[in-house]
Amino acid sequence: MELDNIKRVYFVGIGGIGMSAIARYFAKRGCVVCGYDKTRTNLTVALEQEGILVSYMDDDAVLPVTFHEKNNDTLIVYTPAIPKNSEILNYFKDNGFILKKRSEVLGIISKGQFCIAVAGTHGKTTTSSIVAHVLIASGYGCTAFLGGIASNYNSNFIIGDNNVVVVEADEYDRSFLTLHPDIAVVTSMDADHLDIYGDASHLEESFRMFAGQLKPGGTLFVKNGLPLANGISYSVGLPSQIKGQNIRVEGSRFVFDYVDADVTIADIQLMLPGKHNVENAVAAIAVALKLGIDPQKIAAAIGSFKGVKRRFEYVVNTPEHIYIDDYAHHPEELRACFDAVRQLYPDKKLTVIFQPHLFTRTRDFADDFAKVLSTVDHLLLLEIYPARELPIPGVNSQLLLDKMSLKDKEICGKDLITAYIENNKPELLLTVGAGDIDTLIQPLKAILTHA
Repeated sequence: MELDNIKRVYFVGIGGIGMSAIARYFAKRGCVVCGYDKTRTNLTVALEQEGILVSYMDDDAVLPVTFHEKNNDTLIVYTPAIPKNSEILNYFKDNGFILKKRSEVLGIISKGQFCIAVAGTHGKTTTSSIVAHVLIASGYGCTAFLGGIASNYNSNFIIGDNNVVVVEADEYDRSFLTLHPDIAVVTSMDADHLDIYGDASHLEESFRMFAGQLKPGGTLFVKNGLPLANGISYSVGLPSQIKGQNIRVEGSRFVFDYVDADVTIADIQLMLPGKHNVENAVAAIAVALKLGIDPQKIAAAIGSFKGVKRRFEYVVNTPEHIYIDDYAHHPEELRACFDAVRQLYPDKKLTVIFQPHLFTRTRDFADDFAKVLSTVDHLLLLEIYPARELPIPGVNSQLLLDKMSLKDKEICGKDLITAYIENNKPELLLTVGAGDIDTLIQPLKAILTHA
């Protein structure tokens, strides 16, 4: 399907972070855009305020009249997370509409454009957001489809007026294999999504396929140590072709130097904490330099990047209380997040509220989760957020709790958690997880700011 032929678009699962970005794109193009999602969220409300009609009933009877008849200018976009028995999805299937997965639509949009794609089991949202911000803040420009809400723009979609597109390349369901980038970044390849891939070797195979889809003459930047050939390596603190070094904390900011064979940029300031975020910034700087952007403009843009919602986001930052929220839901992400907290606040007792995400991920990484969660001072553990999965016998939060060496730990429901925070008012609090733990943010913020 050619992009210019698309006039009407319906999104089945419009509330997803990736789906909503594409919905915003088609709305900006002047298309008729509507969609369905099962739950009203801040994101779907924002879409409605932007003029996009959103329904919360999985019933083809409530579809707008304009989507009642098949037309060659009509595209139906769906997410694999939508249940196969969805009435709306099956209505479109049964009536011969053109259906595409979100990833396929990204492939259509990026086709014919200069595509910068950032992939990785973690780090891709922050890295792609930094890349997009550097291009925009430096005056270079781009259109960007991001997997999180970039705080500088309060959006997961940024429209530009050139032919450069920045996309977050998602490995889930092998989605990124629809892309053919001019510049690709691979930030990490830790085992994940084993419900899809089966084992780590099949995950790595898909990343190699993604890297092999670079356009002729394209450039691949790869985090040092990943099993990908023909890439330019980057790292912090390890031998590589591109390095972030001389990393230190000054005030509340991380400061570092960027070094490659041709360029050194000294004393770059980064609002985001943690060496893993310095590494993300190093990759973004390498992309910007490849595009010919002035090094000093790059440094200034890095310094003004405010981060991504739910990626080490300060909810409360007062002398009495620090409350940080983060999307981390894999053991490696938790480890990086906890390390960053400890570097910034080494003398404060760390209270963590964690919501495991997916039964399969909890089962597959139970030992790793238990090990990293045992490094905090006090843990409040929510039950597993199932998302698209059905329960697995014996896989629950008690499984993690039993494996942990930490003494100060307990399983709590959300109501008990708010009561605990009300009674104890911890000086350093961290909420982590990818499910609906974000519904706790405002209640906990209210408790800690009205102490």
